[in-house]
Amino acid sequence: MNKDSKIYIAGAKGLVGSAIVRNLKLKGYNNLVFTPHAEFDLTDQQTVKNFFKNEKPDIVFLAAAKVGGIVANNTYRAEFIYENLQIQNNIIHQAFLNRTEKLIFLGSSCIYPKNSPQPMSENYLLSSELEYTNEPYAIAKIAGIKMIESYNLQYGTDYLSVMPTNLFGFNDNFDLEKSHVLPALIRKMHLGKALFENDFDFVRKDLNRLPIENINGNSSKDDITELLKKYGISSDSVTLWGSGKPKREFLHADDLADACVFLAERIKFSDILKTAYGISDPHFPITDTEVRNTHINIGTGKDISIYDLANLIKNKIVNYKGDIIWDNSKPDGTYQKLLNVSKLNGFGWKEKIDFKKGIENVYKAYIK
Repeated sequence: MNKDSKIYIAGAKGLVGSAIVRNLKLKGYNNLVFTPHAEFDLTDQQTVKNFFKNEKPDIVFLAAAKVGGIVANNTYRAEFIYENLQIQNNIIHQAFLNRTEKLIFLGSSCIYPKNSPQPMSENYLLSSELEYTNEPYAIAKIAGIKMIESYNLQYGTDYLSVMPTNLFGFNDNFDLEKSHVLPALIRKMHLGKALFENDFDFVRKDLNRLPIENINGNSSKDDITELLKKYGISSDSVTLWGSGKPKREFLHADDLADACVFLAERIKFSDILKTAYGISDPHFPITDTEVRNTHINIGTGKDISIYDLANLIKNKIVNYKGDIIWDNSKPDGTYQKLLNVSKLNGFGWKEKIDFKKGIENVYKAYIK
């Protein structure tokens, strides 16, 4: 990567994409191009084809995706597999056709089997069955990994796949129907706190910014209270899904962005071949070696139970005085999803942002 390289960030307005943009600008990369969601449907092949033909980016960060938590993944299964396959197929293939020098494809740690040994090494991919609730999304991301791998092996492209752990950060999704666990906990706890302190003005402002089921801040107090109750939010308690026993690893999106730019700047696909397979001078296509699992995990290698996370946010971040009620009738999902990040650490990168401090900063941004 050069400072004047034309860099395309797909999904630049999202949690990950916006963090990548901030990181690139901080490091002096300013020749950036985007496909705003309102103007570019990345699931449309012709739209993506026209964009690459016109812009011909040197570097691509593929952070555009349909994402969500356990409820959204299990509810909108068809949308999750269709939209993600379409987006990544279109962008990866057009990057190849237009001779993009480098592409970083972002997946997710949910690609690993439901009962994978912990911590999850890259080599555990496809070793057993996936978690049912997010299987369509995981299959789409696995297809992306294999597409990157296959183009590299056949055509000699220099593309990388990275698999982040659970993320949080600025521009996170706080939609209670579709968000991941950490932003959902922040919003639920603070709404519960607002009700406890009779701060209904904040509740109305919050719902005007992020309506739930067509209920906004202009709705009646009774309708708002009933809606929040449906989502387990009241002045004296917040109800959360499952038992709280599952453990999750979390990484700040700004750390993920730093890792992605680090890899784009310093690591080539040939480095992975050399490290894992001893192939020092690759000739393409590679047909005499079974090359697999060339993706790179990105995480911290540390996790926390959902029970402890909820209490950390309740007592140390939000200071909500109500109780936490665990609804054991709801699914827990995979018990543990801890990444083995030895490959990434071996390349010379390690996270920088303190976990608690990172949550505090996200919370401050949310309540503003």
